[in-house]
Amino acid sequence: MKNKLLKGALGIAAVSAVALAGGIAHAKDTITIAVPSFLTGGAAGPFGIPAMNGAKMVTDAINAGKLPAPYNTKGFGGATADVIALDEGGGATKQVAEYRNLVEKRNVDAIVGYISSGNCQALAPVAEELKQFTIFATCGTPRIFEEAERKYVFRTMGHATADNVAAAMYVKEKFPDMKGYTGINQNYAWGQDSWRDFDLTLQQIMPNTKASDKTQFPKIFAGQYGSEISAMSLDKADLIHTSFWGGDLEAFIFQGNARGLFKKKIGVFTVGGTAAYRLGKKLPNGLVLGARGPYGILVKDRQSTLNQWFINTYKDIYGIYPSGPAYQYGQAILAAKIAYDKAGSDATSEQLADALRGITFESFSTTIEMKLGNGHQAATENGYGITEYDSENGENVVKDVKFYPASCVLPPEGQNSVDWIKGGMKGAKC
Repeated sequence: MKNKLLKGALGIAAVSAVALAGGIAHAKDTITIAVPSFLTGGAAGPFGIPAMNGAKMVTDAINAGKLPAPYNTKGFGGATADVIALDEGGGATKQVAEYRNLVEKRNVDAIVGYISSGNCQALAPVAEELKQFTIFATCGTPRIFEEAERKYVFRTMGHATADNVAAAMYVKEKFPDMKGYTGINQNYAWGQDSWRDFDLTLQQIMPNTKASDKTQFPKIFAGQYGSEISAMSLDKADLIHTSFWGGDLEAFIFQGNARGLFKKKIGVFTVGGTAAYRLGKKLPNGLVLGARGPYGILVKDRQSTLNQWFINTYKDIYGIYPSGPAYQYGQAILAAKIAYDKAGSDATSEQLADALRGITFESFSTTIEMKLGNGHQAATENGYGITEYDSENGENVVKDVKFYPASCVLPPEGQNSVDWIKGGMKGAKC
């Protein structure tokens, strides 16, 4: 009887030892990354499809070990990533339901993506509730990390405050005689925050200018802007600010150009870079163009190995130069690789978050510093240029490009964007 008990105990111990050794020795060979982007509707062509292309291109290169150094090791902590491409359309309620499904039923390892500020604002608390490692690739509202602390949510690019503070500074330098300004922005978090920060900054740095009392806030994806264009044409303001993106951006450019709006007014387009390669000659000369940071047409001439790899590979695959969304999604996927390489392919969401929090890394067009939002919010430079069609080469270019460092256009850690701007942007290092 004793011998049987001893053999049984030894057998259990042996099985336990094997199980324990297996648990330690074998990391995951494959991980699953869900990548939501606009794949249908007006935002898909100019924004969502290039974003998804960038994500897939970088994921494929990582899986094959074909990124330039220092990212030329194969995989995500050695694991191959399978991408689940999802359509971000349908509104925040739908996206919350799909997010829960991804985590609770499909058991994805990481979620990387999202474009809409409204979606990100709704999803951030859900990600925290479910304790799911999530990287927001593009969405711009500063509220995500200013209204609450996050543990599992990250954003690997700057937010709307940088876009609009930089735009205001560029306007001051290039158009010092500008007396009045107006705006047309979508009526939700992104558009409201963008106009607010641009307006507040100009109040600080160009106090003799005046904002129009007829600024426009049409519904997102409205598509038709005849009445708004009429109102702005009659307004005495010298300048029009817009943070339109996707189909709204292109529709406004077409409709405004047909009415001669941009010959009468200075146009400041904080997300205009997405239209630069798509519209060709249809993009008016003389627009002040941003790309939500150092992306797309603004960095086409940067000669770093990573940037030239990104541009050449994207153009070879898709037949067009990469716009801002392609960069933004590509660098979010790169951040996921960095986290997995540090934490291991079998890492938990908590371990992945610990690996990404507060790091600095070289991305395809710039250095990313995860130094705001307790290490969850990226800081990068932000810049603008003026559009001009290069007839010799048959493409749009930007001239008079200027970049402003992150320390100039983003509030210091722990400070709210609105309070920082209203307080005179103290501590800004320009």
